[in-house]
Amino acid sequence: MNNINGQTQELAEFCRRLYNRKYIAGTEGNLSLRLPDDKILITPGGFNKGFINPEDMVTCNSDGEKLEGIHQPSSEVKIHVTVYKNRKDVNALCHAHPVFATAISLAGKPLNEAILPEFVTALGVVPVVRYATPGSQELALNLLEVLEKYDAFLLEKHGSLTLGRTMMEAFNRTEILERYSKLLFYTGQVESPKLIPREEADRLLDIGGRSNLKGVIIAGENNL
Repeated sequence: MNNINGQTQELAEFCRRLYNRKYIAGTEGNLSLRLPDDKILITPGGFNKGFINPEDMVTCNSDGEKLEGIHQPSSEVKIHVTVYKNRKDVNALCHAHPVFATAISLAGKPLNEAILPEFVTALGVVPVVRYATPGSQELALNLLEVLEKYDAFLLEKHGSLTLGRTMMEAFNRTEILERYSKLLFYTGQVESPKLIPREEADRLLDIGGRSNLKGVIIAGENNL
């Protein structure tokens, strides 16, 4: 979608998808898209995203200051600004509170073990962003510490953040993260999951274009 009207409709549609998939509830979550001239189109604060309309979206400058819109931008706008300023390859952000991924964020546990091939290929590693007050500059600075290498993050005690070249890609990464978190939960009810061997884990990282994570991901000598 190339024009601002199309992009506002796109944000509203993906808000509904997050809500219908139960990745957000109440006024949780926020989405944004990069616009030309480094402007940002972002969801407003205090809205139930399952019932949001295209005209509710807010346009901000590259510093997160409101330019257009009848509402105020999300209180998490500092995170969006930080990502767009430091990751020129990213054009869309999705912050949600999916139940299983958020549960892992409460434990402060990074997802850095090679267990599920599809997850290794799609995301590689999901680090934990150290806790700070939601919406604060401190949280944005904590994200900056791990922003360069990864496309999905667990915000400690605060849900998930996924990035993408498009909103579809960012949304897909939220879905993959939540599904994997759910699988980990159910596997843990039976026994500890077995790790993918190092050679295979490295091969999967190559397939996913994530060779830079070979020294980060944990792989064992177990059989698949």
